[in-house]
Amino acid sequence: WREAGPEEGAAAMKFRAKIVDVACLNHFTRIVNTISKLTKSCILRLTSDKLFFILSDKVASGGVAMWCQLFQGNFFDEFQIEGVSAEYNEIYLELTPENFSRSLKTSQNAKSVKIKLTMKHCPCITIAVELPSLSSHTRIVTHDIPVTIIPRKLWNDFEEPSVPDFDVSIYLPVLKTMKSVVERMKNLSNHIVIEANQNGEMNLKIDTELVSVTTHFKELGNPPWVEDGTQYDSFQRRDPTNMAKARVDIKRLLQFLAGQQVNPSKAICNIVNKKVIHFVLLHEDVSLQYFIPALV
Repeated sequence: WREAGPEEGAAAMKFRAKIVDVACLNHFTRIVNTISKLTKSCILRLTSDKLFFILSDKVASGGVAMWCQLFQGNFFDEFQIEGVSAEYNEIYLELTPENFSRSLKTSQNAKSVKIKLTMKHCPCITIAVELPSLSSHTRIVTHDIPVTIIPRKLWNDFEEPSVPDFDVSIYLPVLKTMKSVVERMKNLSNHIVIEANQNGEMNLKIDTELVSVTTHFKELGNPPWVEDGTQYDSFQRRDPTNMAKARVDIKRLLQFLAGQQVNPSKAICNIVNKKVIHFVLLHEDVSLQYFIPALV
């Protein structure tokens, strides 16, 4: 492999990985596509056993944050990393997920995809897609995605966001259904109120001078957070029919719903009353958290 660049600690950094399994490749591509719909720029954090796509609310405008985590062993046949140092065996890169997504589009029927950190005119993630060929020669399509290496001193800006001490936690309705409802409401208002209770009920509401629309969802169920001891007190004290609510930018909500290509086995919405909506999508080997701050 070639070494990546003049940045701090970068000369020692190495990363290379390979995906051969078609199902794993398609799954990974769907995740990257989802990320590219959620943000124009993000941090890719690489460790020996996991990959993370991170958008920090300290950095993002409007306080939206995202944290997507996947176990490399479920996707990659080979995965080697030498981080900044033996103590900090990690690499943080800033990249444009749209470029990553576009380069994976050519890999639909690939025999293999290799991903490595290289030094071209600048540090790059180089993706080499080996395509099937009728002749004995292999065809390899290479994409170089420019990246910025994040120095160790800035890593703390990209820590996992803490799960807020929410007032209500509820399972989401089918995401496609929710998306079509929000799409219709978007033509009527820039803001939407999401409210829910511990009784499995959720309402999506818009209220303008001209029109008031509410869509009700019932019997959605509430996640059993109580089992692991978290949130127990706030739920115990709360009347289960009491609604917690947050008013958010409808475009941000739609961006989240429209971008979903990871069919989650569980989709959860946590609400801190009038402060933040915290979405959690879980799928066997992937978890995606997305935070949308409430508007005053």
